[in-house]
Amino acid sequence: MMKTARALFASLLVLSAGASISGCQSDPDIDITKLGLETDPPDVLYTQGLANMKAGNMAEAARKFDAIDRENPFSEWARKALVMSTFVKYRQGRLDDALTSGNRYMSQYPKSQDAAYVQYLIGLTYSKQIVDVTQDQRASAKTIEAMQAVIDNYPNSEYVDDAQAKIRFARDQLAGKEMQIGRYYMERKEYLAAISRFRIVVEKYPNTNQIEEALARLVEAYYAMGIVDEAQTAAAVLGHNYPDSQWYADSYKLLQTGGAEPRENKGSWIAAAGKKLLLGS
Repeated sequence: MMKTARALFASLLVLSAGASISGCQSDPDIDITKLGLETDPPDVLYTQGLANMKAGNMAEAARKFDAIDRENPFSEWARKALVMSTFVKYRQGRLDDALTSGNRYMSQYPKSQDAAYVQYLIGLTYSKQIVDVTQDQRASAKTIEAMQAVIDNYPNSEYVDDAQAKIRFARDQLAGKEMQIGRYYMERKEYLAAISRFRIVVEKYPNTNQIEEALARLVEAYYAMGIVDEAQTAAAVLGHNYPDSQWYADSYKLLQTGGAEPRENKGSWIAAAGKKLLLGS
């Protein structure tokens, strides 16, 4: 009797398996090449994922790593797979997905051995979304935030130098955006609005490629408004820091047209900003 029951149970298993496969083959929504993926051990899937990465098959690699994370949550293999999944999605250009997995990793494993790398990947992902200064610079601000976290939280990591470089580039983009808006106001002779933008560059982004032009534009805007002492101060700060700059030469020439020359007013906000510029802040 026991033998008969066992035989019946085995027959039912075979019939059930056959029906499942047959059903999958006829169902257009099910990919039979993916059957069995979730039943593979995580170490096997991880090795397969790495092999697919090496072969350049990033889509398949991502599928392997995501399966580990899905089927073995909070395991060590899932942690490792989440690192690789973030990297692969970054390489694929699936930037939103890379940010999602990267941020999830940082929320779950902020002190793990791969945390510095994942935080750096998040910064790289934002950096890759930076666009021309004529467009929105939200990605530049996010890049600075993410890369500063690398520097602050993982100061001894190998990613710090590049994080600093990415921050410099992103800050230059933010300064460039302010300059673009400031130039727009200058063209419309809206000098106060222009000055507010150039002031942001001088005070907030002094160590960027935009600083010389920002000071020169302040000379131009203040001079156009008849506020000559501020124009002179801006020119003096520009000349003190960048004496060989063409921007300084142009500013000097502009002042001379009215019989003025660069001269610093110690009480000006520009003079205070100039001191910070000298300190390299």
